[in-house]
Amino acid sequence: MPGPHDLFARYTFGQPERAVAELRAVLSPRVVSQVDWSTLRRESGSVVDPELRETESDLLFSARLRGGRPLLFYVLLEHQSRVDRWMALRMLRYVVRQLEHWRGENPDSAGLPVVVPLVMYHGPEGAWSAPRRVEELFDLPDEAEGHEEWRALVPRFEYLLDDLTAERAEALMARPGPALVRLALLVLRYGRTDELAHRLPDWTVLFAQVHATPHGNEELGLVVRYLLQIGDSTVRAQMGRVLHSVMETHRAEELMRTYGEELIEQGRLKGLEQGLEQGRAQGRAEAVLRILTVRGMLVSEQARQRILTCTDVALLDRWFDRALTSSSLSEVLGELTQ
Repeated sequence: MPGPHDLFARYTFGQPERAVAELRAVLSPRVVSQVDWSTLRRESGSVVDPELRETESDLLFSARLRGGRPLLFYVLLEHQSRVDRWMALRMLRYVVRQLEHWRGENPDSAGLPVVVPLVMYHGPEGAWSAPRRVEELFDLPDEAEGHEEWRALVPRFEYLLDDLTAERAEALMARPGPALVRLALLVLRYGRTDELAHRLPDWTVLFAQVHATPHGNEELGLVVRYLLQIGDSTVRAQMGRVLHSVMETHRAEELMRTYGEELIEQGRLKGLEQGLEQGRAQGRAEAVLRILTVRGMLVSEQARQRILTCTDVALLDRWFDRALTSSSLSEVLGELTQ
């Protein structure tokens, strides 16, 4: 299920006019000048096969170069808690799968489109340190043993990186593009740091600019919802002050109340689901023990505690079914009694 980071990032950068701002910021000026940005559009559907997907935060856009040739942009919005050393290999897999899909859709084409892979990182542990080139992942002989000759034999692939953790707030605020993009970059950059509450007042102008756009209420509501999800009471209080300074009091209070109540309700529903699941597991565990007792099987204290503390309902169901017909405890619990 998509988390708050996925939903916020995909909403912000899923629209072509906002994606353009991010792409222009990371590409070289020469490449930017050769793209016909008016042709950029979001491609529907999954970028990669479900078994390859690790997040719900990937986006695919298509465009054309000024000469008419097709171009693809694969954007991965990466917010994991640790730097992934194998990101270059992951990105290569994603790009290859997308090229295979494109080849199937365009069987008469004599060439493949360029795919521009971009990772936007805003994890909490510091700057991105993983290799960006896939050839750096190979264990090659050293320089004295023909290193360059070996290097020529491995795939050469590099992804672009927009490491928000290495950017200063002033640089992010100065980026071109819609106000929502700049505000989102700042929120993602500082969202999981102790600086967030302190910095929110500095972004008041951006909050006001977002609110003034045609879809300002919806866009600002998304920012508020995200901050309520990730922030503590200090962040919530500071955000309330910022909202009161950029809009009418009743509207600010309505935003905070609406999304606050929504998150509370979501928390209640999640707690209810967890409670029901725990209750089902406990009931099934007790039923397994009752059947074993009625059938005269001796259950050790270790096995008893293992059954009672098991939270895997599917496993408990298997034990329940076996307890009805098996002739020994080892047949019921398998490796547990061995």
